[in-house]
Amino acid sequence: VQLQASGGGLVQTGGSLRLSCAASGRIESISDMGWYRQAPGKQRDVVASVALSGYTTYADSVKGRFTISRDNAKNMVYLQMNSPKPEDTAVYYCNAQTTTRDWLGAITGVKDYWGPGTLVTVSS
Repeated sequence: VQLQASGGGLVQTGGSLRLSCAASGRIESISDMGWYRQAPGKQRDVVASVALSGYTTYADSVKGRFTISRDNAKNMVYLQMNSPKPEDTAVYYCNAQTTTRDWLGAITGVKDYWGPGTLVTVSS
């Protein structure tokens, strides 16, 4: 699975920005997709995720401001960032998770794939 993110850049506080991520390769094996971010000197943390079913989860810090969506037909995942804050400044990484199952449907393996990241800078 290969991931390529785009859409990063400079945005002002209160503005909006949309990140996009295109998946290619063994896309049929992808289950969950998500966005993570890493600010300078900090660990990489999850921002939002979307399951194959469409179920979404968000970090508390972005709830109500960011929206993750997924287009399975186009093999894309998006992150709509509304009202960003300076503390949202980070490198954003697209993530895809694949799962393998046995003949009974039990999960036998999970693997994470990462895109190269796109920088988002929020100015005050």
